[in-house]
Amino acid sequence: MQSVKDLPEQGQIDKEMRHIEAIISSMTPRERNDPGTINGSKRKRIAKGSGTSVQEVNKLLKQFYEAKKMMKRFSGGKKGLGQMLARFK
Repeated sequence: MQSVKDLPEQGQIDKEMRHIEAIISSMTPRERNDPGTINGSKRKRIAKGSGTSVQEVNKLLKQFYEAKKMMKRFSGGKKGLGQMLARFK
């Protein structure tokens, strides 16, 4: 468990949110709807347009895919949630 001193400050959170917003705003509507179409050159264009690095774009896409995977696990109804809770026992 994280202690209070390990949690990011509000200013840091705001900065990260601005970066995320800039990255998403630099994507085309098609890229927003289907991030699987974003290849290396598109990542470079998005990073340049958002004033961030390609690594930050990659990090955001990875977080998106991880969240998508987690939502898929939870969407299995009682069966999906029950299986996940069983792992913690």
